[in-house]
Amino acid sequence: MAIDLLNHKLDRAFDHIDAGGAGSVTRGDLLGLGARVLVGFGESPTSVTGSGLVDGFDGIWAALADALGRDRDARLSREDFRDGMRAAFVSGDRYEPVFRPATLTVAALCDPDGDGLIGPREFRTMLSAFGTAYDDVDAAFDRLDPAGRGRLTVDGLVVAARQYYTGEDPNAAGNWLFGPL
Repeated sequence: MAIDLLNHKLDRAFDHIDAGGAGSVTRGDLLGLGARVLVGFGESPTSVTGSGLVDGFDGIWAALADALGRDRDARLSREDFRDGMRAAFVSGDRYEPVFRPATLTVAALCDPDGDGLIGPREFRTMLSAFGTAYDDVDAAFDRLDPAGRGRLTVDGLVVAARQYYTGEDPNAAGNWLFGPL
């Protein structure tokens, strides 16, 4: 059950990157996801935050390729992507030094005033870049904000991302990061 859950989440993550539906992804596809996030927030890729996001996504791709013993210009199938994510970030040691900083950068974009809080509008902007259906954004936000405060914390979003990309607990709130599974 846990393997099926994580595979399902990783498949959805693959689909976030494979926006054109080619059935395989490249470094350029992952950087394209980063570009969609930056455009959504009106952030230049050459700004400090923008270059941090580009570098972070590039680091994720490098860790995936390295975990699979592939060239960084490789094209990855869905199965390759799952295997690489597991090897680099789930069972491997690359989450903290590579994936978490990229997550922090995305979370920083969602918190433009730096108060540590993310409102529904910023959350919707982020999820739209990932291709989340409009109606699923509200369900995701509500699940990540069980107290109904109308805001998420940056720290909470970072925890939810870790639960989503590496977790196998079927009850983790982070499973709802991109809406219902």
